Amino acid sequence: MPHDALPPDPFAGDPEDPARSLGEPDHHDHAPMDDEERAELVSDLSDLAVYQALLEHRGVRGIVVDCGECEEPHYHDWALLRASLEQLLADGRMRPHEPAFDPDPGAYVSWEYCRGYADGVTATESAR
Repeated sequence: MPHDALPPDPFAGDPEDPARSLGEPDHHDHAPMDDEERAELVSDLSDLAVYQALLEHRGVRGIVVDCGECEEPHYHDWALLRASLEQLLADGRMRPHEPAFDPDPGAYVSWEYCRGYADGVTATESAR
């Protein structure tokens, strides 16, 4: 997602910005992505396109991921997840984003569900 597509920083230029106490972000606090990680990410993007094509018309809005840090589910619409993965591929990191507002948990499925669903569709189509 391009930086100019993000909402403006409400504290930009404000000397009383509460985030100033955190210091400048360290954009180099992660190891560069290796070829294997990059290939996995490209594969995930490809899989995501398949999962969206198979499930969106069935009312599935996206994927839910259980966060290991906060131990809460995070709901990602298809476009948001794709943008996050593309940003990770391009920049080697993801920017923070706003969580889904009042998501309907029944409209999101896990990555594993998507994989199983796609495998089932593939097996059914192969059997024909």
